[in-house]
Amino acid sequence: MRIKLLSILMLFLATSLQAQDLKVYYVEMPDTLSPLLTKVNREDFCDFLASNMKAEVKNRLGQKSEMLKLTGNYLQVKLSSVSSYEMKLLPLNDSTDVICVVNSYNGPATDSQVHFYSTEWKELPVSHFLTLPLQDEFYLKPQSAETEQEKRVREKADLFLMKAALDADSDTLSFIYTTPDYLDKDAAEKLRSMLRKEPVKRIWKEGKFHKISKKENVRR
Repeated sequence: MRIKLLSILMLFLATSLQAQDLKVYYVEMPDTLSPLLTKVNREDFCDFLASNMKAEVKNRLGQKSEMLKLTGNYLQVKLSSVSSYEMKLLPLNDSTDVICVVNSYNGPATDSQVHFYSTEWKELPVSHFLTLPLQDEFYLKPQSAETEQEKRVREKADLFLMKAALDADSDTLSFIYTTPDYLDKDAAEKLRSMLRKEPVKRIWKEGKFHKISKKENVRR
């Protein structure tokens, strides 16, 4: 009986340790991955939002950073006027989670980088969890089917830039093609006429992001 009770207690403790909120991992994020924000900054973010206050702190450069949203498995931080990041805690299996981090940089056009980490902040290969969109996924038709005029327009898009965004309310990752934003007005308008209007989306299922079918995309 004693052994049985001990086993139940150990199982309960293990479950409790696994069921951590994202903020617990975020606060313990190593400084190497958080060069602008100290641990105290990150703790203050969480405390301010918990008290329904504006979550704004002075970062290591003496500038303002703000946490815009925090839930049990999602957060969004505006680091500066030109940079921000989002995080999402995603289930890898019944007992293990991974942290997806999207860093975005706002120049003439926004560009994002996606990273994955264990809950101990060990970086994991992106290819294990996500196949990034190809340029053709953003266009109405593949490059091989374009007219000569359309091909000349696309040639001006010599940089492949895209903004990634996590969803606070669902396990989806969206990509928006931002290359037109750095082109001149005329070239940007011509290029946008060749693009799909909806973002390219991935959905988290069975431990990785998968392409969303057209039918699923319409429902979402």
